[in-house]
Amino acid sequence: MAKNLVIVESPAKAKTIEKFLGTDFQVESSYGHIADLPSKEIGVDVNDNFKPKYEVSPDKKALVKKLKDLSKKADMVWLASDEDREGEAISWHLAEELKLDPAKTKRIVFHEITKTAILKAIENPRDINYNLVNAQQARRVLDRLVGYELSPVLWKKVKGGLSAGRVQSVSVRLIVEREREIQNFKAVGSYSISAEFTNEAGKTVKAKLNKNFNTKEEAQAFLEKNVNANFNVADLETKPTKKSPTAPFTTSTLQQEAARKLYLPVGITMQIAQRLYEAGLITYMRTDSVNLSQDAMAAAQAEITSYYGAAYSKPRNYNTKSKGAQEAHEAIRPTDMSRHTVDIDRDQARLYDLIWKRTLASQMSDAQLERTNVKIAANTHNEYFSATGEVIKFDGFLKVYLEGNDEDDEEQEGMLPALKVNEKLNHKFIAATERFSRPASRYTEASLVKKLEELGIGRPSTYAPTISTIINRNYVEKGSFEGTERKYEQLTLIGKEIKSQTLKENSGSDKGK
Repeated sequence: MAKNLVIVESPAKAKTIEKFLGTDFQVESSYGHIADLPSKEIGVDVNDNFKPKYEVSPDKKALVKKLKDLSKKADMVWLASDEDREGEAISWHLAEELKLDPAKTKRIVFHEITKTAILKAIENPRDINYNLVNAQQARRVLDRLVGYELSPVLWKKVKGGLSAGRVQSVSVRLIVEREREIQNFKAVGSYSISAEFTNEAGKTVKAKLNKNFNTKEEAQAFLEKNVNANFNVADLETKPTKKSPTAPFTTSTLQQEAARKLYLPVGITMQIAQRLYEAGLITYMRTDSVNLSQDAMAAAQAEITSYYGAAYSKPRNYNTKSKGAQEAHEAIRPTDMSRHTVDIDRDQARLYDLIWKRTLASQMSDAQLERTNVKIAANTHNEYFSATGEVIKFDGFLKVYLEGNDEDDEEQEGMLPALKVNEKLNHKFIAATERFSRPASRYTEASLVKKLEELGIGRPSTYAPTISTIINRNYVEKGSFEGTERKYEQLTLIGKEIKSQTLKENSGSDKGK
């Protein structure tokens, strides 16, 4: 019989840890929480200082008996659940339900499943942190009170089987408010001007006018002014700029990037991250900290220097912006920076790749760019066309990673041909296109997570289950909306002739919103 019993939450984690500890340790899993508030009653005594009543769930009774028997035979019981409020509460419930002797019980925590981290945790045990336990209890009681008091109102007013919740109800409200905003939106049309010129070497320069015209007549009048115009480069400004990398991943930024780049729903991202964590490949995946340990920064620096060269390395610390951040852990990062890829299933490999690149990029040099702004003048009016272009002088962190964004129509700045002041340009065409103002976009899973985090609602661990719940209960619909066909006008000046045509576009179509 092993002298030491280690209890963790998940069987996958138990397997990984058992490999590191040797024969004196037996690692068992509690399969998450073993006790909770009763399902058939409110389970909170509002009159006795909100005292919760916990019971072992029926499906856990056999497991609890097994753990109790093992703990009696062991010389020492190590409670090794996660290092957050839920993990602390699990350890506390285990201590209570298994009636563990405090003299033979130790609490250990680690935020990555590596041999070093586990052995270090065993050398530095602590007691159960009752501040964390009480924080979890307060949250659980609040959840129960909100759900139990509000849900019957929904059954009476809407239909049976619905539920309200501390975070899900707010999420639904945000979506409803956005939808009302969209429904009440009145689109306003205006004409935007775009043009293509060629320079003396015959290269193309794309440009825009920095103002719109409200009516077709105004747009037509502007195009007419350009019929016999001569164009030239009036001003050319080149200035160096830099781009800095973004911080390593927190739970919410990982969910957002995986949605944008890998098209993964928030819930699936968390399942995959959990598997990577339990396999010892990444640090703990529920965190709102952007810090990296000194060891991790040193490992990243060594990797960058050997792989890309010293010029690409720039160790940096990041600060968390969100006001409710607990900062209990590091950011999400690979446990071994020298492991560039993992050979497991496709989605785990893709998510690992994203985490590795983001972590590495966060410790790399700024990208040095040169941005050129060109003003193009005509001799027949005082408006300027403008063209912008970017040239990368030193790619820095861009060699590895560039953060995605939520906007649908971000235009990338391209390269400009070599131009000089007073150089003559010929117009290929100048177009005035009717464009309509657009309402705010519907939420994607990623942008809803971002909004909840900005408002300080919920915790990193609640975003994924919250979004799954409101979709599964059909409070909100996620999918593709076809949109409606809309006509718009376009006037184009080619040579000395202005052509007018009516074109069609799809308005209000949405995908995965």
